[in-house]
Amino acid sequence: MASVDVTDPEGYKAYIAENANAFRKYGGHFLARGGQRETPEGKLRSRIVVIEFPTYSAALECYHSPEYAKAMALRQGRSVMDLAIIDGYDGPQPSDS
Repeated sequence: MASVDVTDPEGYKAYIAENANAFRKYGGHFLARGGQRETPEGKLRSRIVVIEFPTYSAALECYHSPEYAKAMALRQGRSVMDLAIIDGYDGPQPSDS
C-alpha cells in the first residue's frame, strides 16, 4: 500500500510506465490506483495505491528487484511516498448475519 503526493505529474508518468515491468514480472495486480476516496480519520497523502501480489515474498522480491529500482529512480524528485508491504490476511471475515 502506498500513500503518495505527486509533485511533478508529468515526470511521474515515466515512473508509472516503468513500474509496470516490475509489477507484471512479480504478479502485481492493482486493487486501487488513485481515484475517488474519503479519509474519515487520520491523514493520508493525496494518492492511495493498493497492489496485490500472489505472495508476500513476491511483493518483497518486486520491491528489491532491479526492475523496480529502475522505476524508483524515475520517481525521485517527482513524488513523496509512504509505502508498506503487508502480508495478506486469510482469517475470519465479518458475516452478513
